[in-house]
Amino acid sequence: MKTAAILIGVLVGLRVVIIILAVLAILYLLMIMPRLTNRRERKKFLSVYYAHRGLHDNETDAPENSMSAFRRAVEAGYGIELDVQVTKDKIPVVFHDFTLQRVCGQEGKVCDYTYEELQKFRLCKSSETIPLFEDVLKLVAGKVPLIVELKVELTDLTVCEKADALLRNYQGLYCMESFNPLAVFWYRRHHKEVVRGQLAEAFLRTGEFKGPLYFILQNLLLNFLTKPDFVAYNHKHASVLSRKICRGLYGNMAAAWTIKSQQELDEAKKHFDVFIFDSFIPDGGKEGHLYKKI
Repeated sequence: MKTAAILIGVLVGLRVVIIILAVLAILYLLMIMPRLTNRRERKKFLSVYYAHRGLHDNETDAPENSMSAFRRAVEAGYGIELDVQVTKDKIPVVFHDFTLQRVCGQEGKVCDYTYEELQKFRLCKSSETIPLFEDVLKLVAGKVPLIVELKVELTDLTVCEKADALLRNYQGLYCMESFNPLAVFWYRRHHKEVVRGQLAEAFLRTGEFKGPLYFILQNLLLNFLTKPDFVAYNHKHASVLSRKICRGLYGNMAAAWTIKSQQELDEAKKHFDVFIFDSFIPDGGKEGHLYKKI
């Protein structure tokens, strides 16, 4: 009798554990679920490769996120991935880093200067200056699709409002993306018709980021709030389970960044649908002389 009672207790306990695990699995799948509709709009972005920060080379007169780099991408027929943030006087400009040191050799952040003050600085070794987002939109003019990354530091969503005010009148094909889920949620709330993407990578693997917030971001656990149309993930971290489930189970569009060789591109095609490249020209591309092999 005693043995039977122990066995029954074990079975009951096992059943409880199984139920708890099943509930947790269901909650997990619900938390990472992206938007399941809007597939027709997403497909429009599948036809081209995307030049990361334009078709650039920081050693030439066409550095990253410059008008020259964007012009060359348009001429070569590539889509463009670019970065938008706001200046001290709340003007949307195209620049990747929050700080100016790496690209302009200056102290401080973009948001510490007015647009007029920023025009004194040059991009890398060129004569190019930080461009207005408005001017970039006029240059591209719908000739190639755009992936617009909104740079949101902490909780200041000013860039969403300012960039969107320009994009409202833009006639070309574009989508938005951001590492900050607040920006993606802003678009879900205010302009749900715009294709939106969640940027992520395996933050905890890099050793640069730690803590529960980066665990949440790495595993896309806020998708239930942001409902992204696509997930843009570091191609080196294609094995992350949440990313694989989003694409495999939910049919979510998967974008790979940043691909820096033909070999990486060929491998990424096994796991992703959209490809953002840098530092080389994909097979079949033009303007192969622009890039040095790295």
